[in-house]
Amino acid sequence: MLTTESTVPAHRIPELTDLMRTAWWMTDRTPADVHHLLDHSDLVIAVTHDPTDQLVGFARVLTDYAYVALILDVIVAESHRGSGVGAVLLDAVVDHPALTDVRSLELVCQPALIPFYHRWGFTTEVGTSHLMRRTTDPRLTAQPVADH
Repeated sequence: MLTTESTVPAHRIPELTDLMRTAWWMTDRTPADVHHLLDHSDLVIAVTHDPTDQLVGFARVLTDYAYVALILDVIVAESHRGSGVGAVLLDAVVDHPALTDVRSLELVCQPALIPFYHRWGFTTEVGTSHLMRRTTDPRLTAQPVADH
């Protein structure tokens, strides 16, 4: 059984930090960083596995609640991938009442995950738009070694 929450309690920040560090783009996150991003995200979704009380999924959203919502840091614990946690997480995000009237939900993902996100209506057809990035983090412009 899974529980979905719209907050991450302070006692779970170390656990969330460890979960985030399993993804190539978040390996340097610290508990202080995670606390800061939680405080400055518009929505957060956390999924816990009830029998083990383990945090197994997380996503956050930045939004203006009208035109665009950017879904970030979507992650599922490696031990729970393929078990439906990702679907529970995405359902909670796309069906969140605060996002009902938002015109465009957007995210960035690795090519291997495109079929997963297609299930919720996400598309790679974005007209002539291109993702552009200005960053000081070289991991975000290099080819990743992992697919999550």
